Amino acid sequence: MAAIKLIVVDLSHYDTVTSFSDAKNAGVAGIIYKATEGSSFQDPTYATRRADALAAGLLWGAYHFGDNSPVRSQVSNFIDTAQPDANTLLALDYEPNGDATMSLDQARQFLTLVARQVGRRPVLYSGSQIKQTLPQPDAFFGSHRLWLAEYASEPVVPSSWRSYWLWQYSDGSAGPQPRSVPGIPGNSDGCIDCNTFDGTAAELAAQWAG
Repeated sequence: MAAIKLIVVDLSHYDTVTSFSDAKNAGVAGIIYKATEGSSFQDPTYATRRADALAAGLLWGAYHFGDNSPVRSQVSNFIDTAQPDANTLLALDYEPNGDATMSLDQARQFLTLVARQVGRRPVLYSGSQIKQTLPQPDAFFGSHRLWLAEYASEPVVPSSWRSYWLWQYSDGSAGPQPRSVPGIPGNSDGCIDCNTFDGTAAELAAQWAG
């Protein structure tokens, strides 16, 4: 089984946080937080949680949950809400969303426009969706760091990448241990999204924003 170290947690307003400091003391180095969804939704806890996490000495990232609304409007919503500085990780969450699922072409456009605005490539978060919609290697997508979602003991990396950058190995209920961290009880079911990184906390920090 691949070596797992719970070093990054991704969260949204659905998750309870009691102490970012406790999470950091337990080995968590970074938080990736939902900023927006589609063209109009903004997570109401984003700004407060950002301030709290940074005060605790954690790395901060923002992700956008993509849908099939106009991409330029989604990018504006994301950048305006995330308010990224030079140290903010930015990510696109590309996953199934029923009739509102973002298309592969829309994901390509979103990544392109965000990079154009902020001057660096976002991370791509995906699992089954990218494997189904992109079965053949693609240089554009492969040039973006992959945040792989796969709840298994061994990750299977899509063909456009040699390896993942981050691996979301558990949603707190499925996938390997560990599935919990002090200071972040998680959602109403007591679950949190858990991520591992093949490197040290210092290496993660050096690569964080891209």
